[in-house]
Amino acid sequence: MIRYRVSLFTLTALALVPALRAQTRPPIRPLGAVHATTTDSLGMVNNVRALPGGRLLINDATSRRVLLVDSTLKTVSIVADSTSSTANAYGPRSGSLIAFRGDSTLFVDAASLSMLVIDPAGKIGRVMSVPRSQDAMMLAAGGLGTGAYYSNGYLVYRGMPGFRMQMGPTGAPTMPSIADTMAIVRVNLQSRAVDTVGFIKIPKTNTNMTRSDDGKISISIEVNPLPVVDDWVVTSAGDVALIRGKDYHIDWMSPDGTHRASPKMAFDWKRLSDEQKVALIDSVKAIRDRAAAANPGQGNAMAAAFGAALGTGGAAGGAAGAAAGGAAPQVVMRFEAAGVAGGRPGGGAAPQIMAPQINYVSPSDLPDYQPAFFATSAKADDDGNIWVRTIPTKPTAGGAVYDVINAKGEVVDRVQIPENRTIVGFGRGGVVILAAQDGMTTKLERARVK
Repeated sequence: MIRYRVSLFTLTALALVPALRAQTRPPIRPLGAVHATTTDSLGMVNNVRALPGGRLLINDATSRRVLLVDSTLKTVSIVADSTSSTANAYGPRSGSLIAFRGDSTLFVDAASLSMLVIDPAGKIGRVMSVPRSQDAMMLAAGGLGTGAYYSNGYLVYRGMPGFRMQMGPTGAPTMPSIADTMAIVRVNLQSRAVDTVGFIKIPKTNTNMTRSDDGKISISIEVNPLPVVDDWVVTSAGDVALIRGKDYHIDWMSPDGTHRASPKMAFDWKRLSDEQKVALIDSVKAIRDRAAAANPGQGNAMAAAFGAALGTGGAAGGAAGAAAGGAAPQVVMRFEAAGVAGGRPGGGAAPQIMAPQINYVSPSDLPDYQPAFFATSAKADDDGNIWVRTIPTKPTAGGAVYDVINAKGEVVDRVQIPENRTIVGFGRGGVVILAAQDGMTTKLERARVK
């Protein structure tokens, strides 16, 4: 009887070992050494594309140019730029690089609804049209993480939410209700057929517009500073990975359309008390106020963006555009006002757009547990892994910490990058490309994983 009980205990303990091992998070370690740095002055780098031999295509969105650099990160050639004399113009809006067949690359120019095919030598071989004109902006949406991926004859990207905004009889727009989920779709480049891979949860904002008797339009935007969201990538093997923020697991779709789900990944979940929620909201407000004081023109720039969407330019449109260093940013919205000349009541003067007021949700609307990551925190490396920039649950000196997840959905490494750095891309064989930003200037660094 004693031997039987000991054996039963041993078997039970052995059965628990894999589960305990799966719940153990690897220790945090630093990224490997940096061994090359760019010398040219770069603006805001949206994304990069690693090529054989250590070469790199760089999408410098601020300067509106695509550069080819060698293994030492020294510029070899300008593939596309914004000068009028070049045959390969970048375009008036920021574009995006997409790893294409073999070692070729697509550069999406949303303004011209085209995709430049760049060969491994950095030469533009041909021009393709985007599969669907309504999705051009999402294909080039480097600011939302990678705009799109190429996988086995398909382009995979976030779909464009469909909504219309109508102008009310008083001239104040009626804000549409926007869903808190967005589809991940793929389009066949040959047949142009589109299918939906799945849906991801996205940050939700509530926007309200009112118009006063003197014609001024006020905008109020309510945001959640700690939303529970999903993220997504396409791995180097062609799998679409939907990373769920609620319980930190991955839903996969293989190139052949097969779906599977991996188990929940271990995470140091931190419960938020009511007092901590209040403190978090207060802290975010303080950070916002400091940022507004340091950049007083930011609110006017946002007002100009809404003005551009309305077709009015806003009351401070010209000044805001100049302060932003160019034209006001574009907000893709469609305004309709039935029976109103020019979209304005009585065909009169354009309404004045006031600087938006940013508000935050009530502390009680924050999640009870701190999420594992924010939106657009995931990236796929060139060696089959997914890197997720996690939200720290305890004070940590240094830069951001990434969970490195393998093709089984297991956290196999935790890597901390240097302070004031972000990961903008990867190369084969454990190469990581970092961006170090100083004001409006960026330098790229090539490092090793170990």
